[in-house]
Amino acid sequence: MGIPLDENGQPAPLLPVLDKQHQGRKCLVLDLDETLLHSSFKMLPSADYIVPVEIESQTHNVYVIKRPGVDHFLKEMGNLYEIVVFTASLSKYADPVLDMLDVHHVVRHRLFRESCYNHKGNYVKDLSQLGRDMETCIIIDNSPASYIFHPNNAVPVSTWFNDPHDTELTDLCPFLTDLATVEDIRGVLDGSL
Repeated sequence: MGIPLDENGQPAPLLPVLDKQHQGRKCLVLDLDETLLHSSFKMLPSADYIVPVEIESQTHNVYVIKRPGVDHFLKEMGNLYEIVVFTASLSKYADPVLDMLDVHHVVRHRLFRESCYNHKGNYVKDLSQLGRDMETCIIIDNSPASYIFHPNNAVPVSTWFNDPHDTELTDLCPFLTDLATVEDIRGVLDGSL
């Protein structure tokens, strides 16, 4: 599918025009895997979800564990931001996972691998293609390669697999609550976090 093009052959914005309900809100772009949750084809006894995914005409179970605090994090941030999940995963996996994860219905848009740029073997999430002002876009991702084009828009998080004592998402809530009121987030997120 690739990046959509407009009538002039230029990349079209990945997101539709901001709806009236979210006017004035900043755009919070969230990675999925190892940021909000961890998944595996191997059975995980503590799985929160088991998602059947079809790969090459065969159904495989994907075992998903939610990062501690993710439900509260999504609910709180959904009250403050336009929430976009931007993942390098395929939609046939990520869509059903997000259907289960987004219990508060706060994720406004979902972007998948085909919306990423392949840059030197890494999937890069180019925030300039979203159709939002760059001073209002924040990306939270465990992979620095994902936001290599926009380090001044990034809030790095550690890679999460299964630590039940992790508090990183909960710990980010006060900072992101304050950041929602800043005019240009790039003055705060200077790429050195």
